[in-house]
Amino acid sequence: MAYKSAFVHTLVERGYYYQSTDLEGVDAAAFASEKGGDPFTAYIGFDCTAPSLHVGSLMQIMLLRTLQKTGGKPIALMGGGTTKVGDPSFRDTERPLLGTEVIETNKAGIKTAFAPFLSFGDGRTDAVMLDNADWLDHLGYMAFLRDYGRHFTINKMVAMDSVKSRLEREQPLTFLEFNYMLLQAYDFLELNRRVGCRAQMGGSDQWGNIIQGVELCRRVDGKEVFGITSPLLTTASGTKMGKTASGAVWLNADMLAPFDYWQYWRNAEDGDVGRFLKLFTDMPMDEIARLEALGGAEINHAKIILATEATAMLHGREVAEASAATAKAQFSGQGDAGGLPTVTVAAADADTGLSLAALFVKAGLVASNGEAKRQAQGGGLRLDDDVVGDVGVRIDADRLAGGIKLSLGRKRHVLVKVG
Repeated sequence: MAYKSAFVHTLVERGYYYQSTDLEGVDAAAFASEKGGDPFTAYIGFDCTAPSLHVGSLMQIMLLRTLQKTGGKPIALMGGGTTKVGDPSFRDTERPLLGTEVIETNKAGIKTAFAPFLSFGDGRTDAVMLDNADWLDHLGYMAFLRDYGRHFTINKMVAMDSVKSRLEREQPLTFLEFNYMLLQAYDFLELNRRVGCRAQMGGSDQWGNIIQGVELCRRVDGKEVFGITSPLLTTASGTKMGKTASGAVWLNADMLAPFDYWQYWRNAEDGDVGRFLKLFTDMPMDEIARLEALGGAEINHAKIILATEATAMLHGREVAEASAATAKAQFSGQGDAGGLPTVTVAAADADTGLSLAALFVKAGLVASNGEAKRQAQGGGLRLDDDVVGDVGVRIDADRLAGGIKLSLGRKRHVLVKVG
């Protein structure tokens, strides 16, 4: 099908699109915006459950980026209010309740992830960042129930997949969590009233919540608005995006070193390379098609390009190319460890010395002393490029003062030194 708007065309062509309440309506509104009409404004909400977003949220950021690049106006909505409730979507248990101070700290960390991808300001298509605590914190409960509660039926709410699957597994669903979908729907209504927001976007797991918001805007204000979802991303082998054996792939550099971020993309499965190039880089489609067609050992060339382009988008071109150079030097056994992620050891700990097992854990290369022992038995650990046989060996203060390089396999390396 041919689309009039660059926005919808790009969503479909690059794999961002999964479902919409009215794709033709979205196409028409976006096309009018691109031809000089009122900007097509859409939002995505991000709850503040951690001090950084991870790769699993990158698809949503790229949706906002695509909207802005095609002449629309993106809204990144911080969930300062909804985080206090917690989205029950497809979880087995209730999310832990976070205090206001923790939410504010997390919010501050999350905000930094958007700057490399979006242009913020007061211009026609400049992105804006809002916080739903600005209105949710001041809602009167009785007035909210009277004015909006009557537009939600329990029948529909219990039929939603996220709720139904929880109940079928006989996992408790608290009344607090059950309110989340009402609050998210109200966000859409509030944003439509405040800034003329026409669409809510999100992952396909948010479809039920998005529908509630679309219907609330229609029922209360008679406004035509839209819902758009992207597919939930898994790797070619079926694992969830954003997680690795050693933990989450964070977007903030203070939580994951840029070199490790580069390595994450470099280690992509062969079957994911073309798809990830479409989703997470701005490379032209014809060049992606050429790289996607590479086979055998040549696919590694495409992976290096993927890693460098994805890292450049988040951390800058200079950092990305330095990460690629460091990886090349480490793989060939040449060069120094200057570009590697660094972990520091407190001087007091260095004075007494630390076992190699403890150092590998501290470096984040293994999860426990037991795992360090198992990896060493398989020949998977190295100290300054020498195979580690005994992880019980203690490294004294003099050795740590000069810095040591710890390696897990051939691709993961960390510099450890005294802080």
